[in-house]
Amino acid sequence: MLKNIGKFIFMIELGLRYVSIFKKTFFHPFITLKPAYQNLSKERQNYSLKVLEYLNIGVNVSGKLLKEDKVLYAINHRSLLDIIVIESILASSSKNGAWIAKQELFDSVIYGKFFEYSGCISVDLESKKGLLSFFKKIKKTFAKVDNMNLYMFPEGERFKGEGIHKFQSGAAKIAKANNLKIVPIYIDGKMEEVFEAAPYKEKVNVNVYIGDVISHETLEADYLKFYDSVKG
Repeated sequence: MLKNIGKFIFMIELGLRYVSIFKKTFFHPFITLKPAYQNLSKERQNYSLKVLEYLNIGVNVSGKLLKEDKVLYAINHRSLLDIIVIESILASSSKNGAWIAKQELFDSVIYGKFFEYSGCISVDLESKKGLLSFFKKIKKTFAKVDNMNLYMFPEGERFKGEGIHKFQSGAAKIAKANNLKIVPIYIDGKMEEVFEAAPYKEKVNVNVYIGDVISHETLEADYLKFYDSVKG
């Protein structure tokens, strides 16, 4: 119980410090989009590395991120730890990009400002006007930021069952509309249990698999083939 409270206190306090760091870029009166996203990406990665160090969790990676940019990374979703694990991998390649997240996360009292000021992009799935605004923002961002990438969970929600939950249509539509390559990433194991038991006295490693480019036209089917190849 105390261990659980301790890690949440650490993550929230650290998150609040990073919100202050993000705001310096987010509200900078003269900064343009490209350096802004680069700064915010770097600081999200720094936050994530500090959290993993505190939790004593390592990340083993099979496969490689693309060297090129303008990529949508499609990731399975199991726990709060998923974003932190992926950010630690992005840090090794100094990738620049943003997470796509539902509007309700931005409305959260606890971590809403972290999502907003760290450069994540919100989408209101319940509003046609909100969806139109979202696609316009994505298009504008890629026009001005030539080293931009997007990260999202096509399942939409955290999935605690076996295998991969049915994909929503958003990832394929975003990739098609912006001519993005799609790279599948699979985080193996029961991440909610890994996070629940942290921090650890001895380092615990999680395994992450990065696949080859797949098509937006057959995104879910191609992802499932990738998943089957990982699980053997």
